[in-house]
Amino acid sequence: MIEYRTGTAPRRSRLYRDTREGKILGVCAGLADYFGVETWVVRAIALIALVMFTIPTLIAYFAAPLVIKEKPRDFYGSRDEEGFWRGVRTEPSETAGALRHKFRDIERRMRAIEAYVTSREFSLNRDFRDLES
Repeated sequence: MIEYRTGTAPRRSRLYRDTREGKILGVCAGLADYFGVETWVVRAIALIALVMFTIPTLIAYFAAPLVIKEKPRDFYGSRDEEGFWRGVRTEPSETAGALRHKFRDIERRMRAIEAYVTSREFSLNRDFRDLES
Protein backbone atom coordinates (compact mmCIF):
# COMPACT_ATOMS: atom_id res chain seq x y z
CA MET A 1 0.00 0.00 0.00
CA ILE A 2 1.28 3.47 -0.85
CA GLU A 3 1.48 5.81 2.10
CA TYR A 4 1.57 9.53 1.40
CA ARG A 5 2.76 12.07 3.90
CA THR A 6 0.25 14.83 4.48
CA GLY A 7 1.28 18.18 3.07
CA THR A 8 4.44 16.88 1.43
CA ALA A 9 3.33 16.60 -2.18
CA PRO A 10 6.30 17.54 -4.34
CA ARG A 11 6.00 20.87 -6.08
CA ARG A 12 5.42 20.07 -9.71
CA SER A 13 6.34 23.51 -10.97
CA ARG A 14 9.99 23.12 -9.94
CA LEU A 15 12.67 21.71 -12.17
CA TYR A 16 15.54 19.99 -10.38
CA ARG A 17 18.75 18.33 -11.50
CA ASP A 18 18.72 14.65 -10.60
CA THR A 19 22.33 13.85 -9.76
CA ARG A 20 21.48 10.37 -8.44
CA GLU A 21 20.08 9.22 -11.80
CA GLY A 22 22.24 11.52 -13.94
CA LYS A 23 25.50 10.69 -15.66
CA ILE A 24 27.38 14.00 -15.70
CA LEU A 25 25.51 16.85 -13.98
CA GLY A 26 22.00 15.41 -13.78
CA VAL A 27 20.46 17.89 -16.22
CA CYS A 28 19.01 15.29 -18.62
CA ALA A 29 17.77 13.11 -15.75
CA GLY A 30 16.10 16.12 -14.13
CA LEU A 31 14.41 17.11 -17.38
CA ALA A 32 13.26 13.53 -17.92
CA ASP A 33 11.79 13.39 -14.41
CA TYR A 34 10.09 16.77 -14.83
CA PHE A 35 8.46 15.85 -18.14
CA GLY A 36 7.76 12.24 -17.14
CA VAL A 37 9.71 10.55 -19.91
CA GLU A 38 12.51 8.02 -19.91
CA THR A 39 15.97 9.45 -19.30
CA TRP A 40 17.38 7.93 -22.49
CA VAL A 41 14.89 9.96 -24.58
CA VAL A 42 16.15 13.26 -23.16
CA ARG A 43 19.75 12.10 -23.55
CA ALA A 44 19.11 11.19 -27.20
CA ILE A 45 17.59 14.62 -27.85
CA ALA A 46 20.56 16.24 -26.12
CA LEU A 47 22.96 14.20 -28.25
CA ILE A 48 21.17 15.20 -31.46
CA ALA A 49 21.21 18.83 -30.32
CA LEU A 50 24.92 18.48 -29.54
CA VAL A 51 25.64 17.26 -33.07
CA MET A 52 23.49 19.91 -34.76
CA PHE A 53 24.15 22.88 -32.44
CA THR A 54 27.39 22.09 -30.65
CA ILE A 55 28.32 25.43 -29.06
CA PRO A 56 24.80 26.51 -27.90
CA THR A 57 24.09 23.03 -26.53
CA LEU A 58 27.35 22.93 -24.56
CA ILE A 59 26.75 26.42 -23.19
CA ALA A 60 23.17 25.56 -22.20
CA TYR A 61 24.16 22.22 -20.64
CA PHE A 62 26.96 23.64 -18.51
CA ALA A 63 24.98 26.79 -17.59
CA ALA A 64 21.94 24.77 -16.49
CA PRO A 65 23.49 23.60 -13.17
CA LEU A 66 24.08 27.23 -12.26
CA VAL A 67 20.37 27.97 -12.65
CA ILE A 68 18.70 24.68 -11.73
CA LYS A 69 18.98 23.47 -8.14
CA GLU A 70 19.83 19.90 -7.24
CA LYS A 71 16.90 17.64 -6.41
CA PRO A 72 16.54 17.22 -2.62
CA ARG A 73 17.36 13.71 -1.34
CA ASP A 74 13.98 13.37 0.39
CA PHE A 75 11.94 14.77 -2.51
CA TYR A 76 9.85 11.58 -2.60
CA GLY A 77 9.10 9.41 0.40
CA SER A 78 9.49 6.16 -1.55
CA ARG A 79 9.73 4.68 -5.05
CA ASP A 80 5.96 4.12 -5.00
CA GLU A 81 5.36 7.78 -4.25
CA GLU A 82 7.75 8.78 -7.03
CA GLY A 83 5.86 6.55 -9.46
CA PHE A 84 2.55 8.05 -8.35
CA TRP A 85 3.68 11.64 -8.92
CA ARG A 86 5.25 10.74 -12.25
CA GLY A 87 1.90 9.23 -13.28
CA VAL A 88 0.06 12.34 -12.15
CA ARG A 89 2.36 14.47 -14.26
CA THR A 90 2.25 12.34 -17.42
CA GLU A 91 -1.33 10.98 -17.34
CA PRO A 92 -3.46 13.18 -15.07
CA SER A 93 -6.80 11.90 -16.40
CA GLU A 94 -5.74 8.28 -15.91
CA THR A 95 -4.56 9.02 -12.38
CA ALA A 96 -7.83 10.80 -11.57
CA GLY A 97 -9.74 7.78 -12.85
CA ALA A 98 -7.68 5.41 -10.71
CA LEU A 99 -8.25 7.58 -7.63
CA ARG A 100 -11.97 7.78 -8.38
CA HIS A 101 -12.09 3.98 -8.61
CA LYS A 102 -10.16 3.61 -5.34
CA PHE A 103 -12.47 6.01 -3.50
CA ARG A 104 -15.56 4.24 -4.83
CA ASP A 105 -14.16 0.96 -3.53
CA ILE A 106 -13.45 2.53 -0.12
CA GLU A 107 -16.96 3.96 -0.02
CA ARG A 108 -18.47 0.57 -0.89
CA ARG A 109 -16.50 -1.09 1.90
CA MET A 110 -17.46 1.62 4.38
CA ARG A 111 -21.14 1.13 3.52
CA ALA A 112 -20.79 -2.60 4.10
CA ILE A 113 -19.15 -1.98 7.48
CA GLU A 114 -21.83 0.53 8.42
CA ALA A 115 -24.60 -1.88 7.41
CA TYR A 116 -23.04 -4.63 9.53
CA VAL A 117 -22.47 -2.42 12.58
CA THR A 118 -26.05 -1.16 12.54
CA SER A 119 -27.55 -4.63 11.96
CA ARG A 120 -29.18 -6.87 14.54
CA GLU A 121 -26.56 -9.53 13.79
CA PHE A 122 -23.82 -7.24 15.12
CA SER A 123 -25.78 -6.56 18.31
CA LEU A 124 -26.48 -10.26 18.76
CA ASN A 125 -22.81 -11.19 18.25
CA ARG A 126 -21.77 -8.50 20.73
CA ASP A 127 -24.26 -9.80 23.29
CA PHE A 128 -22.96 -13.36 22.89
CA ARG A 129 -19.37 -12.17 23.34
CA ASP A 130 -20.40 -10.34 26.51
CA LEU A 131 -22.01 -13.52 27.85
CA GLU A 132 -18.90 -15.60 27.12
CA SER A 133 -16.58 -13.29 28.99
